[in-house]
Amino acid sequence: MTQTLPQTETQAETLALHALLTSAAFAQTTVTRSDFGKTPDGKPVDAYTLKDAKLEVKIITWGAHVTSILAPDRTGKLGDVVLGYDSMDGANSGYLADSKTYMGSIVGRYGNRIARGEFSIDGKTFHISTNDHGNTLHGGVTGFDRKNWIAHKIPSGVELTLVSPDGDMGFPGTLTAHVRYTLVGDKLKIDYTATTDKPTVINLTNHSYFNLAGSGDVLPTVLYVNASRYTPTDKLSIPLGTLPSVAGTPFDFRAPTAIGARIHDDNDQLKLAKGYDHNLVLDAPHTLSHAAARATDPASGRTHTVYTTEPAVQFYTGNFLDGTFTGKNSFQYNQYDGFCLETQHYPDSPNHPAFPTTTLNPSQTYRTTTIFQFTAK
Repeated sequence: MTQTLPQTETQAETLALHALLTSAAFAQTTVTRSDFGKTPDGKPVDAYTLKDAKLEVKIITWGAHVTSILAPDRTGKLGDVVLGYDSMDGANSGYLADSKTYMGSIVGRYGNRIARGEFSIDGKTFHISTNDHGNTLHGGVTGFDRKNWIAHKIPSGVELTLVSPDGDMGFPGTLTAHVRYTLVGDKLKIDYTATTDKPTVINLTNHSYFNLAGSGDVLPTVLYVNASRYTPTDKLSIPLGTLPSVAGTPFDFRAPTAIGARIHDDNDQLKLAKGYDHNLVLDAPHTLSHAAARATDPASGRTHTVYTTEPAVQFYTGNFLDGTFTGKNSFQYNQYDGFCLETQHYPDSPNHPAFPTTTLNPSQTYRTTTIFQFTAK
């Protein structure tokens, strides 16, 4: 059955949000702004640092990237748990040079893939920018990750706004998107809203690569995902349209399992993607009352829990990181050095009527929430 985008929070979601935030009601989050460099056309890029007693998060206006998250291990020692860069530009480094990994950015107008760069709304076919073997990935050649968002401070966080004009990368409608990052206690909350003046499609997500150990590969990380089905793909990562069970496959993370335990199994899907790069269909979609996913680094004890109102999560293991780019602390990012849990609607949904719809009409408001929680065992 086709489902609609969540347009308003249900009472249960509101109560869940209240419970999550009330637990840290007395925490003080400071928000400071600093300079982070310039865009290719010389416009300033700002950085906003959100800091409280438990976490410190830095976000820049370029691509609305999360550039760092400092989280404590079981001894209380802080470590940076996301991949990224120290500056906008540098030799084989920086956010300007890296147009391939989407590291920490907000991707859109449509996160993930749209087959052949085309879709139809109300019988009209739209042709959009292609940038991935004839398909569209994360919005096209110049997606939201390559735009400088407008930002302003809000209580405990920062709100970033981007106006995507009608015809941007071929997408219909002028879309106004807002992303609010707020930090309360051990939780980074990301609220997405958007409106349009013409029917369009939308699928926004944050593309952070996590490494709870701080360095090295993430294969020892133990992962749980509340998902009984997934969307297998063709050789170009386009969904086949089926939703098989994960039972008996390497995609079954309903019992906590090390990421590396089955990543080299003799499985066609893993071979095609060179690891995990698959949409896992959540068993409790559109609710913040159940954990969608939880990852734990056994060595440090750091644990990352994801709550979301989205129906799915893209699990990606950095299969195409190849040492090309040098990140923070002079680390060269290699294959499997980070994992992504991109909360989302399904890839290529505009071309699969049975998938939850990603169409947004002028009478609607796109509204989703994802919470990243960081604790230590």
